[in-house]
Amino acid sequence: MCFFVELDEKIFEMEKKKSKVVTMLRSHAIITFGLLCIAFGWGAFLIPSNVTGGGVSGIAAIVYFGTGFPVSIAFLLINTVLILASMKIVDVRFGLKSVYGVVVFSLLLGLFQKVFPEPLVTDTLLATIVGAILSGIGSGIVFTQGGSAGGTDLIAMMVTSRRNISPGRVIMIVDVMVISSSFFVLHSLERMIYGYCVMVITGYVVDFVLAGFKQSYQLFIFSDKYEEVAANIFTNVKRGLTLVDAQGWYTRKPTRMIMLIVRKHEVTDVFRAIKEIDPDAFISMGNVMGVYGKGFDRMKVK
Repeated sequence: MCFFVELDEKIFEMEKKKSKVVTMLRSHAIITFGLLCIAFGWGAFLIPSNVTGGGVSGIAAIVYFGTGFPVSIAFLLINTVLILASMKIVDVRFGLKSVYGVVVFSLLLGLFQKVFPEPLVTDTLLATIVGAILSGIGSGIVFTQGGSAGGTDLIAMMVTSRRNISPGRVIMIVDVMVISSSFFVLHSLERMIYGYCVMVITGYVVDFVLAGFKQSYQLFIFSDKYEEVAANIFTNVKRGLTLVDAQGWYTRKPTRMIMLIVRKHEVTDVFRAIKEIDPDAFISMGNVMGVYGKGFDRMKVK
């Protein structure tokens, strides 16, 4: 009997480790795709059009415009210094993902610069918009996995650890300084304004992507078979739910209402679980601005 118990425990541990490995690989695959989008935006649109943005990518681009030194190598060197300087305050997981992001992004950026010596589109404004959108989409994807391509995130961490200032403000100040300095290299007010457009568009797209990934829905479900419906949702969707005492106004019949909150991608599974038990169930669904707690976002109060 003890032998079988120990065997079950070993199998459980193996399955747990396997699940962690699969999760890690999936996360890094998504991060890599995000880095690919950022590198493509910079390497095929922004840099060939002599347009820069904020962050370390912007600094590396300005160095390239002024000296011809490869952007990918400059990006790698600057981030190496920042990572070494921030080792004491950076979380281990975030640090490892930052190293991975910096190395992969540097390689991809170097590749795209060789493949696209000329911009894919000749119109500078169009190149600026497309490059910024791709950069924003990629950054948003990377952020959803807790990853980073280094850069101003690390600068913000170092500054906020010593000064009472928000990370967002630090990043904005650094970006403004970087883009403004491009004027002294490119000697073009127009190119500097394009840089500010990159900063604004990228920030907007990042927020849009993050909002899409974190969008949640609140559902109220009314069904005579609430016990079976609740059990089916819990089993198939793996989400906690709450039974709330209720009473119909017309029938005066006491019943229970199911309340649950799910991510956007889980809504279809919930509807499928409800339909399997009670196709005639009454459902009310609405967007919620923010959900904090187990299984959702963590509260961040400063």
